[in-house]
Amino acid sequence: MADLDTFLTRAEALLARLEAVLPHPLTAPDWDAGVAFRYRKRGASGWLEPVRHVATIRLGDLQEVDAQKERLLRNTAQFVAGRPANNVLLTGARGTGKSSLIKACLNEFAPQGLRLIEVDKADLTDLPDLAELVSGRPERFVIYCDDLSFEEGEAGYKALKSMLDGTVSQGGENVLIYATSNRRHLLPERMLDNLGATYTDEGELHPGEAVEEKISLSERFGMWISFYPFSQREYLAIAAQWLRHFGADETAIAAARQEALVWALERGSRSGRVAQQFARDYVGRGLPQGDVGGAAAGAMAAGSDDIPAGLDHV
Repeated sequence: MADLDTFLTRAEALLARLEAVLPHPLTAPDWDAGVAFRYRKRGASGWLEPVRHVATIRLGDLQEVDAQKERLLRNTAQFVAGRPANNVLLTGARGTGKSSLIKACLNEFAPQGLRLIEVDKADLTDLPDLAELVSGRPERFVIYCDDLSFEEGEAGYKALKSMLDGTVSQGGENVLIYATSNRRHLLPERMLDNLGATYTDEGELHPGEAVEEKISLSERFGMWISFYPFSQREYLAIAAQWLRHFGADETAIAAARQEALVWALERGSRSGRVAQQFARDYVGRGLPQGDVGGAAAGAMAAGSDDIPAGLDHV
């Protein structure tokens, strides 16, 4: 009898260990727990985790990207209203507001039923399961993948490519994919790829198969939205707004101009993210306060009369 009890105990322990590594079907979360969810995966099992504290950024906080904002806002409004809409690839310079714009759209349309599911690039192979899970829901879901790019042979590349062919999936009219990337074509491009290109007698160019493969994924996104590096004037204006946000007065803002430029030079980038990081450092050092009025702030913008308002591009 003692041997039987020992055997059963060991068998139960073995089954428990097997259950931990065997795949489990994806189950629905508490959809009322939030407006954004993060897809988590451990071993072969995945689940949706509600995001308790969603970024509070609003569309009005994003300046100097009016054209990009208008296009994404229009596409999202069509989607939420149940009209045809496109999957979107947001590409361009780092730190210029690509991810922030998607989060701002979520906050804008969440009261109308928009929901967001964030998926890591490594888990894109599970996109069909996610689309199936939400297919019967009344909400509209944006599957969001940030900083998307692939290396040769990654499994998620082909899974995403298949999902983007036409609609996201058969019967998945309530799902779109929004992705951000610094690469337009999402795969590294090499000089060797161009060796397969051919030219006709009439001068017509036919790209090689390797080139065609690398541009085929991004072409399956129905809408491309491009972001561009900031000018010096735009960067300084954004830095000034972040300095105000962290409590600096106009005297400190005027005095910070040269340091802000050096900071951007050292980072090799004039972006909203760099401007915010500079403002955190500058104000965090505990600078003296004083008020000399708005004229000093104009010096921060290098004499420009057109200074954008709001907290830009983070």
